[in-house]
Amino acid sequence: MDYLFTVLAVAVLPAAGNISGSLLAESLRTPPWIIGAALHGAAGIAIAVVGIDLMPRILPVIPTWLLILTFLGGAAFSVELARALRYWTSSRQGRSGAWMIYLAAAVDLLSDGLMVGAGSAVSSGLGLLLGLSQVIANTPGGFAVIGNFRNRQVPRKRRLGISSSFILPPILGAGIGYLLLRDAGTQVEHAALAFLVGVLLLAIVEDMLPQADEPGVARWISTLSFAGGFAFFAALSAMSISPEAQIEQST
Repeated sequence: MDYLFTVLAVAVLPAAGNISGSLLAESLRTPPWIIGAALHGAAGIAIAVVGIDLMPRILPVIPTWLLILTFLGGAAFSVELARALRYWTSSRQGRSGAWMIYLAAAVDLLSDGLMVGAGSAVSSGLGLLLGLSQVIANTPGGFAVIGNFRNRQVPRKRRLGISSSFILPPILGAGIGYLLLRDAGTQVEHAALAFLVGVLLLAIVEDMLPQADEPGVARWISTLSFAGGFAFFAALSAMSISPEAQIEQST
C-alpha cells in the first residue's frame, strides 16, 4: 500500500507541467494569436507523444486487429463525448471546443498516469523516469488550455478550478495502470493505451487544431509552433533513458 501511494505521488509530476503552464497563462495577458500558436505547439507535442512514446510501445505487443478495434473504440468515445459536451455547453456561450481542448490535455495526462503506473509495476525507477519526462513537455498544453478559456471569458475562479483538476487524470491513470493493468497482461495494458490514442488523436485533429486556427495565426508561426512542439518532445525523449533500458536494468 505504501508503494501505491508512492506511485500516485509520482503520477502528479506530469500534472505539475500543465498546472505551471496554466498559472503562466493566468499571470500574462496574451493576445489570441499567441494562444493559437501555443495550441499548435501543444498539438505538436501531443502528436509526438503518440508517435514517439505510445505507438512504439503498442505496436510490438498487440496484433493489428486489436489495435484497430481499440483505436476505433477510442475514436467513437471521442465523438460521443464531444456530442455530450456540445449539449452541456449549449447554454454556456458555445464553449464545447474549449472543453474538447481540455479533454485532449486530460487524455494526455491519463495516458501519462497509465504509463507511470504500469512502469512502476516493473520498476520504481522506470515510473519516476516516465513522470519526470512529462513535466516540461506538458507546460505548453496547460498554458494553451487556460489561455483559451481566458480568451473566452470564462470566470477566473472557474479557470483556477480547471487548472486544479489537471491533477486528477494522471492519478486515475496511475491507479488503473498499477492496480488493474499490471495483473491483466501486457496486451490488455497496451490495448488500453491504443484506446487512449484514438481519443487523443481525434481531440487534436477535430478540436485542438481548428481552435488553434481560429485566431488567424500566420501560417509560418503555426507551422513553426507545431514543428517546434514535436521536435521539443522528440529531443526530450532522446535525452531520457529509454524505458526498455530501464526494464533490462531491473531484471
